[in-house]
Amino acid sequence: MVGEPGEDGERRLVLGVARSANDNAWRERLSAAESRAAMTISQLNGLPDVLARVMAARGVLPDHAEEFLDPSLRSLMPDPSSLVDMDTAVARVADALQAGKKIAIFGDYDVDGATSSAIFAKYLQWLGHDPVIHIPDRIIEGYGPNGPAIENLRAGGADLLVTLDCGSTSFEAFEVAKKLGLDIVVIDHHQVGETLPNVDALVNPNRQDDLSGQGHLAAVGVTFLFLVGLNRELRQRGIFDGRQQPDLMALLDLVALGTVCDVVPLQGLNRAYVMRGLAVMHQRSNYGLTALADVARVSGKPAPYHLGFLVGPRINAGGRIGDAALGARLLTTDDPQEARQIAERLDQLNAERQAMEAVMLEQAAAEAAVAVDRRDPAVLLTGSDDWHPGIVGLIASRLKEAHRRPAFAVAYDETGKGTGSGRSVPGVDLGKAVRQAVEQGLLEKGGGHAMAAGLTVRREKSEELETFFNTVLKDDVEEATAHREVKIDAALTATGATLDLLALLEKAGPYGAGHSEPVFAFPSHRISFADVVGNGHVRATLASGDGSALKAICFKSSDKPHGQMLLEGRGRNLHVAGTLSIDTWQGSPKVQLRVLDVADPQRTRL
Repeated sequence: MVGEPGEDGERRLVLGVARSANDNAWRERLSAAESRAAMTISQLNGLPDVLARVMAARGVLPDHAEEFLDPSLRSLMPDPSSLVDMDTAVARVADALQAGKKIAIFGDYDVDGATSSAIFAKYLQWLGHDPVIHIPDRIIEGYGPNGPAIENLRAGGADLLVTLDCGSTSFEAFEVAKKLGLDIVVIDHHQVGETLPNVDALVNPNRQDDLSGQGHLAAVGVTFLFLVGLNRELRQRGIFDGRQQPDLMALLDLVALGTVCDVVPLQGLNRAYVMRGLAVMHQRSNYGLTALADVARVSGKPAPYHLGFLVGPRINAGGRIGDAALGARLLTTDDPQEARQIAERLDQLNAERQAMEAVMLEQAAAEAAVAVDRRDPAVLLTGSDDWHPGIVGLIASRLKEAHRRPAFAVAYDETGKGTGSGRSVPGVDLGKAVRQAVEQGLLEKGGGHAMAAGLTVRREKSEELETFFNTVLKDDVEEATAHREVKIDAALTATGATLDLLALLEKAGPYGAGHSEPVFAFPSHRISFADVVGNGHVRATLASGDGSALKAICFKSSDKPHGQMLLEGRGRNLHVAGTLSIDTWQGSPKVQLRVLDVADPQRTRL
């Protein structure tokens, strides 16, 4: 069973597993203090022990249990004015609206940028304005505002430029805008240095002089706060006298989508955004989001998984290899037929992206394997002349997962200029390292977050860049990857994995980045069935001692140690760890286990 955690130091092993198929130790997620908190949460609130354990392991204190289970936007949302420059930004946009000036929206080409642009555009449309949205072409324009695009927007009559999910470091582009007489408001969340561009207002909770404590928000979350502030300002100016105010709550489905897809922690306000937004999405009121969910074959009640792995990638496909503006167009359209057409196009682009990714990943994996074998770098840096720059982020993510260390993938053009993207592991700040590399002259430009970053590098600088990354991040990577483990919330049997249990666990959701799904260990269950299905997945059936059975799926694992252990373990008893979900295939809801790791009860020691 699950071991009792020690008072200090390393937490006890679960089921004695010190070395699983994937070379992980299975450890109790709860500390001793959290275990006591779980008992208190259960007793004070009359909650089942398993729910109390899940809550306590995610930092919920006993006196906050009630509000955690029913998070309120009203109680969690800060006063928008607490963000630096928010009041100035709100006033600038309100002035422009009252004066009838034309507003141009410049968004990023990812899901966060598309949803940020969409909620602002829909708000303006409710007020009777017709904003123009520009989403840059990833290949031709690159990331963020640029001179030619700004010139075109000004030529089209724009008086005010509002950038969303970009702009915090767009010094040169905004000099062009100022010379053209454009007012500029930036709403962003990316990490920035002390020096800021010359704009009328720059709202970014991650700017160094902002003390609002909202740096965990995605850009769409910051944009929603801006709309709350703008709505308040327009109400005070009497704009809504005799007319109905815009329904901000109706935009929360898009806020949830951007929040999940930007992989920000689902804690506090972010968790409330997603919880309320999933309920709005379930109403299917946004034509574009509904059409995309349908082509992505989303079934059942919407969950973060659907947003992050089915809906989001299709919007991103437009920005990666197609028309970057498709996502924002889809999410703002009021025409069901147009929504269906755009959704089908994005679905097609996503299929093309998957095919391209498979070829690129094979090449990158081979290069990474050689690097690990020869010099075992703390940070992987791979690149090719044949890669599509819109897919390098996905390749970096795959390499990071496979080798459990930060990884970059770079696509070089014929001039030797490389567009790259990196993904990190918890505890290693990749965005900071990239900004340091820019300051050292190793990169033409770069930036990002702790967990993800983008860069532009010359091929002749690549070896020096790899050396730099491995020098500045070596200690952080070693510390972050020293302990390979799976954290277990509780032990279960197939008998206990019920729909009622999932309904109970849903109260502590939604789960995602920074608020992980509960992981359960199933001790010594017989593998009564195991076979390869689909694209390298392993499907299995676990049987408990009383004859109860639990269906399980182990994604993309047929060539991985835990997948192979399942396939070779038919008829044997194995320890299995994973997360639970509802499978609605063929209409009848059933509990399904998503397998994360497997261990042989006879070989669990180091």
